[in-house]
Amino acid sequence: MASKQKNAISLYDTTLRDGSQGEEVSFTLEDKLLITQKLDELGIHYIEAGWPGSNPKDLDYFRQACKLKLKKAKVTAFGSTRHPKYAPAKDPNLQALLKAETSVVTIFGKTWDFHATDALKISLKKNLELIYDSVAFLKKRVDEVIFDAEHFFDGYLANPDYALQALKAAGQGGASFIVLCDTNGGTLPHTVEELVQKVKALFDVPIGIHCHNDCELGVANSLSALRAGASQVHGTINGIGERCGNANLISVIANLQLKLKKHILNNKQLNKLQEVSHYVDELSNRTPNHQQAFVGRSAFAHKGGIHVSAVMKNPSTYEHILPEQVGNHRRFLLSDLSGTSNILVKAQEFGVDLKKKDPLVKKLVNDLKDLENQGFQFEGAEASFEILMKKAKGEYKDFFRVVAFRVLDQKDQKNEMPLSEATVQVAVDGVSEHTAALGHGPVNALDHALRKALERFFPQLKKVHLIDYKVRVLPGHAGTASKVRVLIESSDDKSKWGTVGVSENIIQASCMALVDSLEFKLMKDKVSRARNLLRKNNSKK
Repeated sequence: MASKQKNAISLYDTTLRDGSQGEEVSFTLEDKLLITQKLDELGIHYIEAGWPGSNPKDLDYFRQACKLKLKKAKVTAFGSTRHPKYAPAKDPNLQALLKAETSVVTIFGKTWDFHATDALKISLKKNLELIYDSVAFLKKRVDEVIFDAEHFFDGYLANPDYALQALKAAGQGGASFIVLCDTNGGTLPHTVEELVQKVKALFDVPIGIHCHNDCELGVANSLSALRAGASQVHGTINGIGERCGNANLISVIANLQLKLKKHILNNKQLNKLQEVSHYVDELSNRTPNHQQAFVGRSAFAHKGGIHVSAVMKNPSTYEHILPEQVGNHRRFLLSDLSGTSNILVKAQEFGVDLKKKDPLVKKLVNDLKDLENQGFQFEGAEASFEILMKKAKGEYKDFFRVVAFRVLDQKDQKNEMPLSEATVQVAVDGVSEHTAALGHGPVNALDHALRKALERFFPQLKKVHLIDYKVRVLPGHAGTASKVRVLIESSDDKSKWGTVGVSENIIQASCMALVDSLEFKLMKDKVSRARNLLRKNNSKK
């Protein structure tokens, strides 16, 4: 029987249900409501938000979700087929799904014969009854019923006839979509494509795909299924989920839109991919994966001098799409692999007038390689390199000078934490300031003392705070006397910047990075004031 499936592809997000089953992932009720709105803004068609029969938080979510003013997305409740000992009308799980009051309900059922006989401990015939009864009962009461054919691919390979009988039961019950699930994540793309084609040819019901990432093929398998005729794709933002996660819906969307030319989202929505990716990471308390395809910080980062030179001439030499299409941006990195092109690009970014034949360019390349050889790293500390470049150009004057500092750790009681105290002397335009401060550890005490000394002269430094501090012992044979590299990330709530310090002494390395951080803030504010003054004078003219 020929298939009458829709040509349009619908996006089905299960971040809030399947994604929340990932290790170290937990969403509050407020998180789930905020993510629902963000997914709706992105243009997701279905948002599987939870299992109302499994926990009180999901029940609360569905009570609150109905108040959200969503533009496009359909919130979906998730559950299982009925329990073998209950009729549908008496089954607690099905009743909980109806109480969620969503227009769409998704239920999963067993399509692998041994799951029915060994996991549920029921006959194969009884399992088919559960599928049909549950789908038919719900379809009379909600607009759409989506059937997740759990373990379909493994089930088909073990017993093709029975797996197809399970799909047939769901179709006869009135399923709106039959979703083929690679639940164990072990199927290869060519098998997925072949079986989706077979199922599509046998059923009039639209087919969906739900893949897990245990072989790191979740996205590839999803795309293979869509190429074979599936018209609904399931996944999670950033691929979070149980074990190795689910198909990454961010990558699925980008590939569908930009590679397969399936225009599901408009350009404005596509531009939100990185924003949504980082938003979900933030609410799930995860550090974004810099190497994540399309939206990662490093996805369009160029380090080698030859690459940088080529990209400056034509980005397509080393980029498969324009980063702005998915809300990302191009970055050029500084390292001992850098060449003239890296320095010229950074000079342009920093507002430093450098020409290719300027002898200073070669000097900066050599200085960079030498500093990296000493242990400095400027990939995450571009603020330090901007200061270095402007000093080399003669366009930088220190705002202050650290004359001396001393840090003491004192421990009086056995069970108490040591007390750290830092004393700092700074000089600003010939005026000396000498002060002390306490802190949680020597670096924190030094940071407090330095700010305390400088805020008299530069009150804007009160806005600066450290958001990250990393220490790495550099390779060597000096043991505890080895060099350390300190990387500091700072923010003034408007922007972020990184600085670096290297020394055999961790306090000295930290002081170097701290001084650069505060100097950069003052330099940035001075440039901003100069630009504002220039604009004001030009407007008067």
